[in-house]
Amino acid sequence: MKKNIMNTRYIIILILIVGFTSCNSPEDVLRDNNVPIKEDIQLPALDAGGVDFSTYISLGNSLTAGLSDGTVFLAAQKKSYPKILSEKFALVGGGDFNQPLVNDNNGGLALNGTRIAEPRFAIGEDECSEDPTPKRLDDIIGPVTVTTDILLNNPTGPFNNMGVPLAKSFHLLAPGYGNLANLELGRANPYFIRMTGSTPDASVLELSMAQAPSFFSLWIGSNDVLGYATSGGDGSNPITPVDGPPGVGFNQTYGALIATLTSGGAKGIVANIPYVTDIPHFTTIDWNALDPTDECQADLADQIPALNAQLYGILKDIFTAYGEPDRLDLLTTEGPNPLLIYDETLQDLSAQITTILSNSPEFALLVQSFGLPVEAVPLVAGLFGNAYGTVRQTNENDLLVLTSGSIIGTVNESSSNALQGLGLSKEVADQFSVEGITLPLIDKWVLLPSEQKEINDATDSYNNTIKMAAAQAGLAFVDINSLLTELATTGLTYNNFTLTSGLITGGAFSLDGIHLTSRGYAVIANEFMKAIDETYGSNFEASGNLVDIGTYPTNYSPLLPPQ
Repeated sequence: MKKNIMNTRYIIILILIVGFTSCNSPEDVLRDNNVPIKEDIQLPALDAGGVDFSTYISLGNSLTAGLSDGTVFLAAQKKSYPKILSEKFALVGGGDFNQPLVNDNNGGLALNGTRIAEPRFAIGEDECSEDPTPKRLDDIIGPVTVTTDILLNNPTGPFNNMGVPLAKSFHLLAPGYGNLANLELGRANPYFIRMTGSTPDASVLELSMAQAPSFFSLWIGSNDVLGYATSGGDGSNPITPVDGPPGVGFNQTYGALIATLTSGGAKGIVANIPYVTDIPHFTTIDWNALDPTDECQADLADQIPALNAQLYGILKDIFTAYGEPDRLDLLTTEGPNPLLIYDETLQDLSAQITTILSNSPEFALLVQSFGLPVEAVPLVAGLFGNAYGTVRQTNENDLLVLTSGSIIGTVNESSSNALQGLGLSKEVADQFSVEGITLPLIDKWVLLPSEQKEINDATDSYNNTIKMAAAQAGLAFVDINSLLTELATTGLTYNNFTLTSGLITGGAFSLDGIHLTSRGYAVIANEFMKAIDETYGSNFEASGNLVDIGTYPTNYSPLLPPQ
């Protein structure tokens, strides 16, 4: 009974409180309790600013296509920045927006059933450290089927999203770039083959203009330097020259694109390109990645004394004798060590190394310790000279490409087999064939400072061209270069989170370290809308129509449903 009396007392108190507050407006109650009042803000209605968005065409490369995690897959395509823009444009008269969607969320491409492009990356687990690490779907969930086949099941155009992965600026003008017959010749792009339909020789620009765009976006140029960068500047994928006729040099190619796109009176927006050297594909692998204190490299500590005696000490003495003592130092067991790389900008000391070692009694003893006769000393001295004449250790100014992480510390079988063919035992041959430790990393794995300068100089020149073209044509302009530089330095803060350029944890870059996450593409869409507002008088931002980037994912599960 006492319990019921107590409950009745609380009910009476509650009734009194409700009765008291019911005589007051919510604002009065908040004021009486010193609670700040959030005033209702009446946002203006969305206004296109006189822009006709009825036929929006986006041109570009993989960044425009929505490529993420190393491939094109359905979920990411549906959150490409042009698709996000088209949904906002639809609120002010924009029409349908057709994309060349792939068939599933595995990604990859096939040609008549044969895989020609790999499925997407997802977050897996490092075998040693158990840390999260990017892995192909096949390596996480087992074999997957690539169902998007460029011979058997291409989608039907025309397409509003004319973003073509792998495309450089001049490819947008190239006839036959989407013709299957040109694929084996290296003159066609498998992604564009999916888009050309009954007109295989039509260019990206021609198919775009055939739709009479009323508004366009153009974000092109990154691949004109990216191919050179991802190949370590080895020359296999050269930088597009600044000058040259349309279809050859960047400047005139870009001018031809703008002239054609605006020829029918279309308005539009263009974006410049980032310094690709700021993206995680080039900033994730440490230059001093050899660390015997790391439990996953613990066996390195036992090898360091022999490495210093049989290789690093020998080279250090020779380089010092020729006035280049800073080329390399002895390895330490106390912490991180730099990697051994080739540097073609250095003086080639191959002949000097060969001569000194051929006449060294100590080296003769080392050769015999390998199980070789003393007569093999000139041969082995020559091998040392050829292998180490232009080597040095990495420093903080070098950039390692992300893919080098899979080979550093592994035995190069080709090198080992070659050494065995000269009479070395497999054990010794393997010891002198370890990537980045005894076998210098070749050019494709490293961007030297001189190569980085080439890339950045070209980027600056391209960006000057893009900005001038935008100004002359009265187009909206987005400074992506500054945006991604800020991302790489201080990060970009939105609401209660900050995006950085870190791989996996940064939130902006996908698992390939080059392309953006869906959240990153949402950031790009917002920046495009802000620039459109500034140039054409629309009010996407003021009317509250920028997207909430926090609602866009930063990664996708390896178990993402196929559709």
